[in-house]
Amino acid sequence: MSEAIARDLLALRFRSFLPVVVDVETGGFNAERNAILEIAAVTLTMDAQGNLLPESTYAFHVTPFEGADVEQSALDFTGIKLDDPLRQQVALSEAQALSEIFRPVRKAIKAHGCTRAVLVGHNAAFDHGFLNAAVNRCGIKRNPFHPFSSFDTASLAGLMYGQTVLARACGAAGIPFDNGEAHSARYDTERTAELFCAMVNRYKDLGGWSQAQREQGMEEQP
Repeated sequence: MSEAIARDLLALRFRSFLPVVVDVETGGFNAERNAILEIAAVTLTMDAQGNLLPESTYAFHVTPFEGADVEQSALDFTGIKLDDPLRQQVALSEAQALSEIFRPVRKAIKAHGCTRAVLVGHNAAFDHGFLNAAVNRCGIKRNPFHPFSSFDTASLAGLMYGQTVLARACGAAGIPFDNGEAHSARYDTERTAELFCAMVNRYKDLGGWSQAQREQGMEEQP
């Protein structure tokens, strides 16, 4: 299978959607009030054997938006230090961070012949809610992500491995997981991307995707 055909298959595999893994670390649980403090995204690609693979990682520290609430309990959980001088030097505004994430996502959508990105996340509703709230606050008109569809690796891992916690799901999939690195947007996104790819590829190897294609072909026959 050629690389070009593999890229076309990626679009076919997910109904012209490009899966993009996203994780946010936040100042609380309320997407309207609490700030995004870190955001990361991993684009995916497909190899010549039809296996889904992580492609590129984009990760940014984010300055809380004006008037945002940042709860101390959230900082204690993530270990983020807002007054760290190194963080302050590199942190972007919410609008800048989204722009830096969306630019390569749009490029990947075009490169893979897809029409839109679909968010992949561990407990995806949380990340999706914060992403949509940030898009609205920043007045972004061309959001490359579908507004409500997503793939939740917690649900998928519960189905495949009987595990819903990211670290345990990765362990069941044979993916190394360092709890000391967890709750960093970059680290969690990269592990979630590996987990999602492992589950999709495992389903393919077991013949599930081929069977689905055959059944769809039969249904489409006159």
